[in-house]
Amino acid sequence: MADPAECTIKVMCRFRPLNSSEVNRGDRYIPKFQGDDNVIIAGKPYMFDRVFQSNTTQEQVYNACAQKIVKDVLEGYNGTIFAYGQTSSGKTHTMEGLLHDTDSMGIIPRIVQDIFNYIYSMDENLEFHIKVSYFEIYLDKIRDLLDVSKTNLSVHEDKNRVPYVKGCTERFVCSPEEVMDTIDEGKSNRHVAVTNMNEHSSRSHSIFLINVKQENTQTEQKLSGKLYLVDLAGSEKVSKTGAEGAVLDEAKNINKSLSSLGNVISALAEGTAYIPYRDSKMTRILQDSLGGNCRTTIVICCSPSSYNECETKSTLMFGQRAKTIKNTVCVNVELTAEQWKKKYEREKVKNTTLRNTITWLENELNRWRNGESVPVEEQFDKEKANAEVLALDNVPNDKPASTPNVPGVRLTDVEKDKCEAELAKLYKQMDDKDDEINQQSQLAEKLKQQMLDQEELLASSRRDHENLQAELNRLQAENEASKEEVKEVLQALEELAVNYDQKSQEVEDKTKEFEAISEELNQKSSILSSLDSELQKLKEMSNHHKKRVTEMMSSLLKDLAEIGIAVGSNDIKQHEGGSGLIDEEFTVARLYISKMKSEVKTMVKRCKQLESTQSESNKKMDENEKELAACQLRISQHEAKIKSLSEYLQNVEQKKRQLEENVDSLNEELVKISAQEKVHAMEKENEIQTANEVKEAVEKQIHSHREAHQKQISSLRDELDNKERLITDLQDLNQKIMLEQERLKVEHEKLKSTDQEKSRKLHELTVMQDRREQARQDLKGLEETVAKELQTLHNLRKLFVQDLATRVKKSAEMDSDDTGGSAAQKQKISFLENNLEQLTKVHKQLVRDNADLRCELPKLEKRLRATAERVKALESALKEAKENAARDRKRYQQEVDRIKEAVRAKNMARRGHSAQIG
Repeated sequence: MADPAECTIKVMCRFRPLNSSEVNRGDRYIPKFQGDDNVIIAGKPYMFDRVFQSNTTQEQVYNACAQKIVKDVLEGYNGTIFAYGQTSSGKTHTMEGLLHDTDSMGIIPRIVQDIFNYIYSMDENLEFHIKVSYFEIYLDKIRDLLDVSKTNLSVHEDKNRVPYVKGCTERFVCSPEEVMDTIDEGKSNRHVAVTNMNEHSSRSHSIFLINVKQENTQTEQKLSGKLYLVDLAGSEKVSKTGAEGAVLDEAKNINKSLSSLGNVISALAEGTAYIPYRDSKMTRILQDSLGGNCRTTIVICCSPSSYNECETKSTLMFGQRAKTIKNTVCVNVELTAEQWKKKYEREKVKNTTLRNTITWLENELNRWRNGESVPVEEQFDKEKANAEVLALDNVPNDKPASTPNVPGVRLTDVEKDKCEAELAKLYKQMDDKDDEINQQSQLAEKLKQQMLDQEELLASSRRDHENLQAELNRLQAENEASKEEVKEVLQALEELAVNYDQKSQEVEDKTKEFEAISEELNQKSSILSSLDSELQKLKEMSNHHKKRVTEMMSSLLKDLAEIGIAVGSNDIKQHEGGSGLIDEEFTVARLYISKMKSEVKTMVKRCKQLESTQSESNKKMDENEKELAACQLRISQHEAKIKSLSEYLQNVEQKKRQLEENVDSLNEELVKISAQEKVHAMEKENEIQTANEVKEAVEKQIHSHREAHQKQISSLRDELDNKERLITDLQDLNQKIMLEQERLKVEHEKLKSTDQEKSRKLHELTVMQDRREQARQDLKGLEETVAKELQTLHNLRKLFVQDLATRVKKSAEMDSDDTGGSAAQKQKISFLENNLEQLTKVHKQLVRDNADLRCELPKLEKRLRATAERVKALESALKEAKENAARDRKRYQQEVDRIKEAVRAKNMARRGHSAQIG
């Protein structure tokens, strides 16, 4: 197989002529050409491998773009040609053209003709097999154009990680006419539509795949090449194409897949680590063509109209980015038996070197794990090992195999037939061992990967050792600072306790004042309600009197009117009757009037009295309202003071809790530092103690601390029960104590739940510790088995080398003593047969040993990783146990402080009552 070589993607640029609609619209012809590889748009030059003007023929485009790729495909390379550009820019015309017109046909039919012309002119010993496939990507679904029933095909990868369309129809062809018939059949099934810019607009990306396999019947050498011929759908602006309905959905999917292609081109041009091939099925299929094993040519088709200037610039920028991409191409060749044999020998030597490096790395890793410090001279040299492997890869194995010096003897026909049969048998055995050679090469790759993994493990172990050393130094430096901080925190806690007592006393005083004010407010509100009821009664009485006055006045006015009428009508008649009757009537009227005057005066006095009482009641109402407003102001002021005091108390409690948490964390750090100091002291005194025993000691300390905490918590629970009884007795005296009691109950339930969680975690830690011991025993057994297997392999290799040396010496002595003749020849053939049988037995034994080792290696890796994960899990569990212990300490301290506060509050309440009694 030829060595891989890098080559850039070739980019060709083609401008079509102005069409009739652009000419009628009066559009300008914007491109300016300088030479065959430069075009200027709006004063900016764009360089490509070739630039085709509008008058370029189809044949000229084919000769420049695709003619060389035909030779490459027939020489065993992969090739790709695809056209890119906006809609109505001439992509389908460039790729297909008029299929059956010799002048106007595009790249695809010309390539088909050229492939068969080259095949007809090549050596007669070459045997060709040509397959074609034709499919499209419509609405981001792969649709087979040769079998319409296959509408949603999937993309898979072969054993060489090369993408292919699974289930696509493949047709064997043997003439250009059959290929053209296939293209006509597929083209009739392709999706097209009419838009404002193109009467035959492609609504899908079409891919025509030609797969060429050739075999030399004399040398048995096999070559294969793939040729992708891609006609992409054009990018569209909906404002220009006028797409609606289903055509609009097609335009959305086309623009989406083309944007994915642009993202892949940009990522390859920028050299980023991740290439988004899987964003679209089109980029997934063309993965090998963009940055892989393929000779790729891109034809960017542009419109020369000023109406499409923005789209033309975008297309040219795409071509410039694609021109920077490099592909790594190599010949797709299948090796012969002789080539496989040479490769087998080379891989066998490489396999032994890689095994030696693995044993070296395992020994070094065991020394690091046992706590030894491996000097630099004894450490594994990665660069030296890589240089040895590269030297083995570069050693040419062109030397022929050494054969025994057999003197020329004339053989009979029977002997010749026998020798030919033996040779045929040997060749058959060599063919059988080709598969074993492939397995050896795969094993060598796996061993190389294992070597890299071992190097990473070593590097990580070194880094962990350095990090632990630095962490230990840092903790020792922080130990002294933490002691001073603890002292300062304790002083601050004492000050906070004193301040807390003062503020609690102030809060109690304010609550008493608040209760007194609330009682006064209740009294005032009751007085105000009574005054309101009296005012309502007075208003009802005044209304009643007003009604009576109005009724009396109306009755008096009626009587006066009647009297006046009676007096006016009878004045003349009664004037004659005598003056005596008139005087009597006047006296009666005067009496009535005097009565009325007296009654009116009494009513006026009564009204004045009612008005005075109403004004007085209104004044009282105003005064009561003012007093009520003043009381409300005082209540709001006291509530604001109480809120501020409660907030201040909360802040003080938060600060106190933070300081307590700091004290607990510092105590934990002191415990850790003391444990580490013990570890270092033990190391200095040369006491042999492993890190696992130290961890067990730390776990025992944590367990003892946890038991002590549990005892303290149980005692605290008993105290809490007693304190709750006392709090229930004092509920009527102080509502604040009631609230405190409820909060203590809630926190007591939380403590119970945390206690259950701690017991569950303790059980998990014990289980994990048992697993850890089991993993340690498994590791020891694995190390012993690996050592035994390596020793047996080494002994077998020595025996094999000694056996070979003795046999070579015997064969040389026999050759020197042999004088010729058919009898001697037969003896040599029998001797060689025996040697061959023994060698095959030894080879089979070696293959079995390799298979056993290969089976054992992943198991060992899994066990090693499992033990590493168990160690990490145990470390994380240890950290969690320490954190839980710290949390338990904090909660225990909080509970103690709260109980102290409750007791202080009770004592203060008792002191206050005793002072009142005295």
